[in-house]
Amino acid sequence: MILKRSESLTYLITHLNHGLQNELDSRLKRYQLDTKLWPVLFALWQEEGLSQTELSKRCDVANYTMTRLLDQLQVLGFITRHQEEDNRRAFQIFLTDPGKALESDLTLEAERVDELYLSQLSPIEQQNLMALLNKMNQ
Repeated sequence: MILKRSESLTYLITHLNHGLQNELDSRLKRYQLDTKLWPVLFALWQEEGLSQTELSKRCDVANYTMTRLLDQLQVLGFITRHQEEDNRRAFQIFLTDPGKALESDLTLEAERVDELYLSQLSPIEQQNLMALLNKMNQ
């Protein structure tokens, strides 16, 4: 039996993810950002002062990748790194005022992308989808 695309979770999620990322990426370009930086900013808007290691875990990227992302955000003036007092090799990551100021605009852009894709579903289907995705991501 050959698996059909319409029956493959990995295919369907990958296809949906590409569409979501492309749509969000086109919106973030207006701010000279891209979707690779989005999870980092999103995590920091929720909680600042995280270590790079903790931020890597929350964003699901390798530590060396996080270093590059943080370098980009620092060059753009959106974050600062503060050396931890008890560990000279570890840094806590904080948003700058311009980084904090992006939150309302960028979350609005992300909400618009969500609405665009979720609009194909009824309100009950939207709730069910979000509940199922949260359950699968635990």
